[in-house]
Amino acid sequence: MRLRRAAAGAAILLSTLCHSASAQDVTLTSRDGTIELTGTLLGFDGEFYRVDTIYGELTVDGSGVLCDGPGCPNLQDFVAELSISGSATMGAVLMPALIEGFALRNGYTAERSVEDKTHFSYRLTNEQTGKLAAVFAFRVTNTDEGFADLLANEADIVMALREIRADEHMRAEEAGMGDMTEDNRSRVVALDGIVPIVAPNNPVRRISPLDLARAYAGQITNWSDLGGPDAPISLHAPAQRTGLGQAIEDKIIITAGLQMSPNVVRHARGIELSAKVASDAFALGLVSFAEVGNAQALTLAGRCGRALRATRRTIKTEDYPLTAPMFLYRPARRLPKIAREFLAYTGGPSAQIVTRRAGFVDQAPEEVPLDDQGNRLANAIAAAGDEIALTELQRMVSLLSPMKRLTTSFRFEAGSVRLDAQSRSNVQQLARALEQGRYDARKLVFVGFSDGEGPAIANQSIALQRAEAVRRAVIAAAETADVDQVTLEIDAFGEAMPMACDGSAWGRLTNRRVEVWVR
Repeated sequence: MRLRRAAAGAAILLSTLCHSASAQDVTLTSRDGTIELTGTLLGFDGEFYRVDTIYGELTVDGSGVLCDGPGCPNLQDFVAELSISGSATMGAVLMPALIEGFALRNGYTAERSVEDKTHFSYRLTNEQTGKLAAVFAFRVTNTDEGFADLLANEADIVMALREIRADEHMRAEEAGMGDMTEDNRSRVVALDGIVPIVAPNNPVRRISPLDLARAYAGQITNWSDLGGPDAPISLHAPAQRTGLGQAIEDKIIITAGLQMSPNVVRHARGIELSAKVASDAFALGLVSFAEVGNAQALTLAGRCGRALRATRRTIKTEDYPLTAPMFLYRPARRLPKIAREFLAYTGGPSAQIVTRRAGFVDQAPEEVPLDDQGNRLANAIAAAGDEIALTELQRMVSLLSPMKRLTTSFRFEAGSVRLDAQSRSNVQQLARALEQGRYDARKLVFVGFSDGEGPAIANQSIALQRAEAVRRAVIAAAETADVDQVTLEIDAFGEAMPMACDGSAWGRLTNRRVEVWVR
């Protein structure tokens, strides 16, 4: 496969006239016989033909044409085919669980067939008719390979533990796959977190993000520098080409302006990494929240005294700074109906239950009362400087006390007014809830917060602008919602309730957020 990509890569990436391995010549003729179109069949979703013609790639409604040629599909017993490639972490447990949950809910039996270590498939059969309805074929390797398969026209959906890279985005557009950064081109199906771990008998229980970065850059090499024994640190991390491995570099190493040490032991599977660290008293590892296993998770602590631990709630709210969303990416082309139904299912309430049972963090919004957030209020009071008046803290408590915080939060890309990928997904999720009337007769307040850099008055203004930007984005996305049935307000408290220390980039990013409070 790699040799074929190398030989044909340039042609594939720079042309929309991509031929799949099974593509064959077809002729589509209008039912009155007046129009005839000949080309190479690239796909059929049960309703529409996708054909490579002399005019370019065209999508043709199958109800209006007759198909002739060796590539024509069987319209009576059409079997949808969907190829999914990418992250082994998602492919090992999460995606199989979601497919089996989808099948159970929609009247299909799901039969799994394993070909080798990286390939397996699910055959979905209609329970009523006994006919095969779809085959979902998986290739589980890593995020890089998933995007490579997509660009080579060998995958319909990519499982990714990171956002699409700029070069991948550019090549996808050049190949006629559309703008892969648009909201409808990706979906967050679950949340995970990057968690530092040690062996249970290691006395160290906390580490600052900066010290974590310095350890993985080879600047801190002995546990005594972290409050532990006088012993060398053995470093373990996911393989470099995995999405989690790349997310670690993006969120921890590059953010600190450092480079990863060449002495890091790499692992293809997170469970193996966790087991290795758990058995070595002098090991330090980085794994996903779902793969901590028998190891001891470390709390992220700042030099200002605040600490954040990876939990379902802190990951879901993104208060934990090393959150790692799990994406499904797809190009701008029609998928078979059953595939579209599956993608819709992944964003529904049933899928959230499946996700949680599979050991990952679901996205179902929860309402958290202020009484359960005493540590946040304590931080607010302790961090209040001369610019934060007591009256402002009192106003914040007065507004929020009768309300509950949604676990749906919003953050912006660094140095940008554009929401980050997870927040864009959260916009769609909250918009769907409004369209379904879930918050009718209730009040939602979008509350903006900022970091402590700069004057408090300016930070207050910026936080309010961000809250308004999120409110507008949600209303725009909720096209069918009756917004008159719900009260949507904004407010801001600037730097009045920090979640982390402002002395680091990750801390400032954590503090810049828009929360949603409901009553």
